[in-house]
Amino acid sequence: MRISSQTELTWIRNMHNSTAEAPHMARMCNETSSTQSPGSEFSLGVLVLLAFLMVLLALVTILGNALVILAFIMDRNLRHRSNYYFLNLAISDFAVGAFCMPLYIPYALTGTWHLGRGLCKLWLVMDYLLCTASVFNIVLISYDRFLSVTKAVSYRVQQGIASNPVVKMVAIWVFAFLLYCPAILFWEYVAGCSVVAADQCYAEFFHNWYFLLCASTLEFFVPLLSVTYFNVHIFYNIQRHQRHSSVQDCELPRSGTLSWRFCLLPRPGASSTPSEAEDSVSSLTKSWRPAVMSNCPSRTPTSPTALKRDFSASFRSRTVSKLQQDKKRAKSLAIIVCVFAICWAPYSLLMIIRGVCQGKCIHSSLYEITFWLLWLNSSVNPFLYPVCHMRFRMAFMKILCPKRFARLRSGSF
Repeated sequence: MRISSQTELTWIRNMHNSTAEAPHMARMCNETSSTQSPGSEFSLGVLVLLAFLMVLLALVTILGNALVILAFIMDRNLRHRSNYYFLNLAISDFAVGAFCMPLYIPYALTGTWHLGRGLCKLWLVMDYLLCTASVFNIVLISYDRFLSVTKAVSYRVQQGIASNPVVKMVAIWVFAFLLYCPAILFWEYVAGCSVVAADQCYAEFFHNWYFLLCASTLEFFVPLLSVTYFNVHIFYNIQRHQRHSSVQDCELPRSGTLSWRFCLLPRPGASSTPSEAEDSVSSLTKSWRPAVMSNCPSRTPTSPTALKRDFSASFRSRTVSKLQQDKKRAKSLAIIVCVFAICWAPYSLLMIIRGVCQGKCIHSSLYEITFWLLWLNSSVNPFLYPVCHMRFRMAFMKILCPKRFARLRSGSF
């Protein structure tokens, strides 16, 4: 009995010690990876300058993407298949500027999260979701352009199917949510403890380089390779079209009819999208109709040789103009790929390196720079994608300069 009571006392003492150490262990788990923002390292003048730049970037992001959304709502001519993807991109980038940036600015400047644990989780979910959706939308836009060039006939057939772009747009958001959001919400419950301090706000997997490598591969490296492949293939088709484009591609038939118009319709491998091809056909038709009428009066018939010579000269000039437009599109595609890589590559690589060394080999200021560089992509997207399209530019002019748009429209008729 004495041995038994002594053993019982020892067991009770051990249980008491373990329960007393449990909160201490939980606290140590919370303090293992505290990450301070570099805001507290700067002087007051530098903090004011940083605050101004951050607010300016947020305003540019909000206003630029809001303009794209407003143009899509006001102008019905923009509501066709490919432009829905621009709308989806603008919505995700607009939310980055309207929600993610304003909540992060005080945290970046003070180094302390003052908004509570629940809002921190919501901010993390929205930030990762919106940025990932933005990347996937860029891939979708490049893929849509790729199809319009390589499979122009089938692309034009599917142009009127409204459900096709909607399904792809919804799939973008679903995949973006599944990539990071479950890990943000449930990581600490699976691990048994949280590694984030109470006054900090970052993901629990912040220093897990295995997860970061897999997620960055799906979020950046695969999209970068895909966008590069699509745009290089588009550029190759433009170059091939330039080599094979000549007046002989559209010779006048011996019958003397004006069937030359139909050679301007989209062909497999053509560099123009169906909508652009239709615009070019209609413009050519409008410009040639008065010329033909003037050259073919009812009283004195025009010589077929003169008509062929005039048509050959006009078609040659339009071919040169079309090739110049294709070169501009190819340059814009190259700029898009480069900007995407510049904005996303530093952050993606730095996150993996930081996870491997547990944050000890990367200075926090360098991380902040790459973090804002990533958000910069949401600011420049409205100027890289929609502005490159004539219809969007006309819609922007209609909103921002209605008087100039009215004069331009009246002068075209």
